[in-house]
Amino acid sequence: MIPGPEAIAKFIVLGSIWVMVLGGGVVAYYGYGLPDKVSFDVASERKPSIRVISIDGATLATYGNRYGTPVEVRNLPDYVGQAFVSIEDRRFYDHFGVDIVGILRATWANLSSGRLAEGGSTITQQLAKNLFLSPEKSFGRKIEEVLLAIWLEFKFDKQQILSLYLNRIYFGSGLYGIDAASRYYFGTDPRRLNLYDAAVLAGLPKAPSRYNPMVDPVKSAERANIVLDAMASTGALTNARAERAKQTRVRTARKADAGPGVRYFSDWVLDRVRDYVGYVDQDLLVHTTLDSRLQEIAEFNLERALESNGARAKNVTQGALLAMTPDGAVRAMVGGRDYFESQYNRVTQARRQPGSVFKLFVYLAGLDKSLGSNDWMRDVPITINGWEPRNFDRQHHGTMSIRDAVATSNNSIAVQMAMEVGLGTVVQKARDMGVSSPLTAEPSLALGTSEVSMLELTGAYAIVANGGFAVFPHAVSKIIGKGGEVLYQRSDEFPGRLMNPLHAGEMNNMLSAVIAKGTGRNAIIDRPAAGKTGTTSDYRDAWFIGYTSDLVAGVWVGNDNGSPMDEVTGGGLPATLWHDFMLHAHQNIPVRSLGKAALARSKKVGEDESWRDFTKGFSASSKKE
Repeated sequence: MIPGPEAIAKFIVLGSIWVMVLGGGVVAYYGYGLPDKVSFDVASERKPSIRVISIDGATLATYGNRYGTPVEVRNLPDYVGQAFVSIEDRRFYDHFGVDIVGILRATWANLSSGRLAEGGSTITQQLAKNLFLSPEKSFGRKIEEVLLAIWLEFKFDKQQILSLYLNRIYFGSGLYGIDAASRYYFGTDPRRLNLYDAAVLAGLPKAPSRYNPMVDPVKSAERANIVLDAMASTGALTNARAERAKQTRVRTARKADAGPGVRYFSDWVLDRVRDYVGYVDQDLLVHTTLDSRLQEIAEFNLERALESNGARAKNVTQGALLAMTPDGAVRAMVGGRDYFESQYNRVTQARRQPGSVFKLFVYLAGLDKSLGSNDWMRDVPITINGWEPRNFDRQHHGTMSIRDAVATSNNSIAVQMAMEVGLGTVVQKARDMGVSSPLTAEPSLALGTSEVSMLELTGAYAIVANGGFAVFPHAVSKIIGKGGEVLYQRSDEFPGRLMNPLHAGEMNNMLSAVIAKGTGRNAIIDRPAAGKTGTTSDYRDAWFIGYTSDLVAGVWVGNDNGSPMDEVTGGGLPATLWHDFMLHAHQNIPVRSLGKAALARSKKVGEDESWRDFTKGFSASSKKE
């Protein structure tokens, strides 16, 4: 039976009433507790800022948010507000907080393209979300956003809403508000922004990191040019003026002080700030030991090595590099090939098998037992509880000096040495030298089968490099509070001696031979140097750690998932990368790289006869080979 007109009308009326009731209920539910007021000034809401700077004054990273002085759009050049309206919400002056036309247009564009190509949020909705809501995406949150947008339109006029938006929006680099962004990126008061710079800033809210002019000035310029086209399409500019204003690259008032690779270092520093000053309730300026020039060299050389055809062909996907002074002040740290892809720090967090790099502790334990570099041992097949250590070339070479055994990274002699002095003694020597990772006292320990960190290993080699003094790898030299108060200052206390300086000299003599005539020949540079190669089973890890009188550096390459590389040894890619970094690092190396403690130590031990023996042996051994 077909319902009559009266029944249809009744159904429509009842349906409408229920829609109104349910709609009113939803509005009442989500609209309860709408705020009474909104402040233009957000500086009081911000969290403390921590700025990390290098030893040469470069800003490495800033944590926390930076806000500028609140500004009103009526005090800015007309094209500033027009730029944001044109690209973000061209019907801003025509809608009531929610743009129905814009939503329909975005919906059609998304359906036509088969993907989420456009959004329908207005500037008012973005402001409502920024002011009051969490990033959560849900139906309820969207209703709240719409209601808040309508409420904002009721409470404020369009100019006030746009002003609030400009003072609250995120512009990348930890910057909130157009005043902070204008001063940071372009070094100018927002009231004096030129047209193009205004377009650059207007292009940032969509993707602040991607279009950051200090990270990618070309991509930022492309986005700014889109903003100019949008301004022309809305009539804010003529087409001719928009074309004249376009550029191919954004020029900022400052350049990025450091590449993204330095974030491995600055994140590591940030984790330690609270240990030094406790709860952070004020802005801090953290002075570090990092040298921005050496950091740039480290990042460049690691990237070049990993991007080379040889690395790709040999299945090398990751790497890390650490450089420090002989007293442990970190000068450069690159914890991986791409910080944005992975924040996992392969210098400080990763534990990998060190291979023959670990033999340092075996031979130092031997030196403590009165064995010397010129003593002789036999490279012969040995079996320990069914395990037979083999040399890299699968051959045995008979009687050879310990110095030559180190130079050629002989496995048989290293295991014999470890068993002779005692595995417990080797473990204790590693502990004394700063290795805190778990170590298993088994024969294969001599060949580096227990996992350790690059930070630990490089610090241990620094002890040999400085003649036997204790080393605590460090990065923070001073922390200053908001009022200029020094909250932390690293002590310049003279460290204790960990080893007999003659043993340090002997070890240096042996490690010099590694570079001069052994497995590390690819690391030869234009000055005396010493170091050790390391390669693990199935070529899963390859290392080179070495030093000069000024700098100690460690290099690791491998794959995060532990998959084998294609016959990559420590004497290959790592030694070559170490060579390239150290060669560039020592060109016009500044005195500051030594640090106060190192200079004081040099002066003190320069008068020590044993230190003169050590440095004499260093130079002689390098020149001799």
